[in-house]
Amino acid sequence: MGKSIGFKCARCGAEVELASSDYDCPKCSGNLLVQYDLTGLKRRLKRSDVEGGALDGIWRYRELLPLDSSKYASPLKIGGTPLYRSRGIADELGLRSLYIKDDGRNPSASFKDRAGAIALARALERGEKVITGASTGNAASSLACLAAGTGIRTIIFVPKAAPVAKIAQLLVFGATVIAVDGTYDQAFDLCLQATAEYGWYNRNTGYNPFTREGKKTCAYEIVEQLGWKCPDKVIVPVGDGNIISGIWKGFLEFHALGWIDRLPQLIAVQGGKSDAIACALESNGQIPTVSGETVADSISVSLPRDGDAAVTAVRDSKGFAVRVADTEILESIPHLARREGVFAEPAAAAAVAGLRKAYAEGRIASDETVVVLITGNGLKDVASAMKTVGAPRVIAPEMAALRQLNLGS
Repeated sequence: MGKSIGFKCARCGAEVELASSDYDCPKCSGNLLVQYDLTGLKRRLKRSDVEGGALDGIWRYRELLPLDSSKYASPLKIGGTPLYRSRGIADELGLRSLYIKDDGRNPSASFKDRAGAIALARALERGEKVITGASTGNAASSLACLAAGTGIRTIIFVPKAAPVAKIAQLLVFGATVIAVDGTYDQAFDLCLQATAEYGWYNRNTGYNPFTREGKKTCAYEIVEQLGWKCPDKVIVPVGDGNIISGIWKGFLEFHALGWIDRLPQLIAVQGGKSDAIACALESNGQIPTVSGETVADSISVSLPRDGDAAVTAVRDSKGFAVRVADTEILESIPHLARREGVFAEPAAAAAVAGLRKAYAEGRIASDETVVVLITGNGLKDVASAMKTVGAPRVIAPEMAALRQLNLGS
């Protein structure tokens, strides 16, 4: 696989040697971006090298991943998720080319498998015995899923209020689960303290730079699935900011290789009270601390840990942020399901709510090619989905009872 050549800090711009840190910038504690010799890769790497080969999913991009070999590539199918051309929502809004990227089809039913696979492979290459992480649920269940059977121990910190389905995944896959009586941000900080004291390998989003390297592969796939063309806009639900910064990095790298001739505009969608990145984009770029309250637990963050890189990504793409209320998020779950056949958890449905709001505000043109990123399956949070659809009709097992419902033509 391709060798990275070092890091660059997303905050202060410092260049950092690869061997000096697996985490944040030693100068300012900012998040690090893995750097490659893209000029050299452009000379020797062809699109056909990516399109062919024996490896599947994200591993097809092995030359653009920061691992020494494919030895620790997960055997599970990660990436290669479907890009559906929208039917109902496109017609409803009057959009000519709308696509739904369904990353709820990954092994743990979450986009986070892309990140977890790279971070886990990095830990295994280093010979680590324990890998830890803090999560609202998806990153944690992903890590536990991918680590199962590898021999590495997983210790996960989650807020006590994390959805039961995500906790169940963690326990089924064999993780040691620490439910913190507090917020995600408090769980994150406790996880960092444990890492420092016990020497565990830390996978935390916005702290471990290798997570972004997995997330960028989604941008690669979008380009390939559109016939090696770049969309006009990509709509991304945003919490910590690591997904949107990873998506941007993927497009930048394909552009640097000459495989696309332009870059997309990124739209960051945030829950109304979990809007730190939206606030930063509207002001001086400084990331404030907000309440983080939203029904979409996967993007519920008070202080985004990858906020600097996320703000840079949106600004450099000439994009913008959209805030959506909890009611808009919940309404978008059945809206997407009934029009496109895709079941999304609240954070993923937020992207659909953001699409509808941005279009209503005239910020998306009808002739643009737009991709909406669905980051997690609706079975991750059934309780939220049930709030939007009501209860089933209960009847006696008799035709007379069925006739009373007046369901016939």
